[in-house]
Amino acid sequence: MSNHLTPGVIGGMGPEATIDLMYRVFEQTPATDDSGHIRLLVDNNPKVPSRIKAIIEGTGESPAPCMVKMAQGLVNQGADFLVIPCNTAHYYYQEVASSVNVPVINLLDITAETMRALGYEKVGLLGSTALQITDIYGPVFNKHGLIPVYPDQHHQDDLMALIKAIKAKSFTTADLKTLNELQHHMMSKGVDCLALVCTELSVIKDKIECDVAVFDAVDILSKEIIERAQHTKPNL
Repeated sequence: MSNHLTPGVIGGMGPEATIDLMYRVFEQTPATDDSGHIRLLVDNNPKVPSRIKAIIEGTGESPAPCMVKMAQGLVNQGADFLVIPCNTAHYYYQEVASSVNVPVINLLDITAETMRALGYEKVGLLGSTALQITDIYGPVFNKHGLIPVYPDQHHQDDLMALIKAIKAKSFTTADLKTLNELQHHMMSKGVDCLALVCTELSVIKDKIECDVAVFDAVDILSKEIIERAQHTKPNL
């Protein structure tokens, strides 16, 4: 039995984004046979209460209790550290992290660290409107010396419609026009780079063409999972 650390994934927000993360971990792991791949414990739970209804619309129940239950279940199954492949869900990060006795990787932190380490400063954030409402990236960016730049309201509304289309699997070539207009809009704001901070946008990353660097939070997370999973359990 392997003594390497086992990641646990608090997933389902959304389900395709969780599968996308799993595939990236598989694809990026340097393995020559089955045993060389990483054991992943995944709770791909699309029944987690809606972050949009809870934060943006203010009509839904908090996802926190469900996420805490998932986190504890993954730890009970043997997870040595946890990840949450949803930026908006990090609004509840502290409640999840304090409910378990294993580390919970903070997606916002590692995304900011990656961009700052490469010398970027003014970052265009493409994600859910909930990120602006909660300003969860604000303190993280401030800590790392980064400046967050969000789309204007009209373009943000278009972005939310795009995110919902991806969730509904109704994304079409017509949506590429919206994506292209959004990129030009962000360029006009003088950003140094773009950050895809919604896991639904990560699913269509290959359709994004831009004149500045584009950082994908899910890609950063998959690399972090692989790196940490190479460590061995301290008690073995």
